[in-house]
Amino acid sequence: MYTIGFVIEQVLGHITHTQNLRANVCDDPDVRTEWVLVPYEVTGLARHLPVYATNWTVRAGLGARRGLAQMVREVRPDVLFFHTQVPAMLAVDWLRRFPSIISLDATSLQYDRLGEFYDHQTGSLTSELLKWRLSRVCFDLARHIVVWSDWAKQGLIDEYVVPAEKITVIPPGVNVREWLRPTPLKPDGHQLKILFVGGNLERKGGLLLLEAFRSLRHHGIELHLVTRDPVAPEPGVFVYHDMQPNSDRLKALYHCCDIFALPTYGDCLPMVLSEAGAAGMATVSTRVGAIPEVVRHDETGLLVEPGDGAGLTLALQQLVLNPALRLRLAHAAVAHIRQAYDLQVNSRRLLELLKHEAAAARRQVRVA
Repeated sequence: MYTIGFVIEQVLGHITHTQNLRANVCDDPDVRTEWVLVPYEVTGLARHLPVYATNWTVRAGLGARRGLAQMVREVRPDVLFFHTQVPAMLAVDWLRRFPSIISLDATSLQYDRLGEFYDHQTGSLTSELLKWRLSRVCFDLARHIVVWSDWAKQGLIDEYVVPAEKITVIPPGVNVREWLRPTPLKPDGHQLKILFVGGNLERKGGLLLLEAFRSLRHHGIELHLVTRDPVAPEPGVFVYHDMQPNSDRLKALYHCCDIFALPTYGDCLPMVLSEAGAAGMATVSTRVGAIPEVVRHDETGLLVEPGDGAGLTLALQQLVLNPALRLRLAHAAVAHIRQAYDLQVNSRRLLELLKHEAAAARRQVRVA
C-alpha cells in the first residue's frame, strides 16, 4: 500500500481536474490517497493582508504548507503530487523531505504570455526573476514532472532547462465512456445547434461567437451558451447559468448539439474540448496554447486565429453547410480523444508513475 499526498490548487479548470482525479484514483487497491486542496479565494481578514491577498503564489504556497503539516500529523506519505507548480514554490523543504512529482498545464512564463486574458499582471523584474528561480529549484528537486501537453513540455525544456527525459506528457482528459453520444450523429434533416461552454464569456471568445452566429442565424441554427456571465436575450440563443461540471444535464446538452465552438483568446488546454470530442462534435477553436494538440486542424476540427471574427464565421459556415465534413471531423475527434485523452487510462498512467517513484524511494531507504 502506497500513501500518495495530492496537493492541488483549486482555480478554474483545476477544480474539475481534481474531481476527475478523485473519481478515478480511488479504484487502485494499492493506493491510499490524502488530499490538500488549496483554495484560490481570499476570505475574512485575509483579504486585507498586504501581499497575501493579491499574490496567488504566496497564498498557494502557504496553503500547501498548512495542508501538508496537517497531513503528516496523521500519516507519512510515500510520495507527494503537486498540481500545479505554484503551490510547490514555497514548499521547497517538503520537496527535499519527500519524493515529489510536479504536474502543470503551463509554465509560469507561458501563463504570463496569456496573462492579459486572465486579468493576470506580471510583477517587477526582480519578483519575476525570483519566481523563475523558485520554479527552477522545484523542477530540479522533483523526481519527475508531468505536463498536460507537448506545448508545456517544450516550454520546460526551452525556458527552464529541464531535461526532456524528466518530463512525461499525461493529459487530463475525460471519462470517455460517460461522454459518448448515446445515439448516432444525424447528418442533416434537423435544426443544427452550436454549443459554447465557458465561464468567462469574453475571454473564451463568446462575444465573438455571438457576432458570428448573428451572421449565420438565417440558416436556421441555434446557439447554446453555458456560461456564468449575463447574456441579453435574442432569437435563437439559449443561455444556461446553472450547469455543473460532469453533470448529466451538461452531458445531455452536449449530446443534443452538433457543433462545438470555443474561439478562446487565452487558454492552456481547456478540458471542454476533450468533452466535445468524446461527445462526437465537430469543433471550432483557436490556435492558442496546447489547443492544436486536441483540435487538429481539418482532422478533428477547425482552427482559426484568436480574434478572427471573419475566420470564425467562415469555419462555422463550413460545418453548418457541409454535413459530410461535420461528420468526418466528429468521428475523427472521438477516435482521437479515445486514444490520447481517456481519463481512466491517463489516471492509471499517472498512478503507475507515482507508485514507481514511491517504490524507488522505499528501496533507497532500505539500502541506506
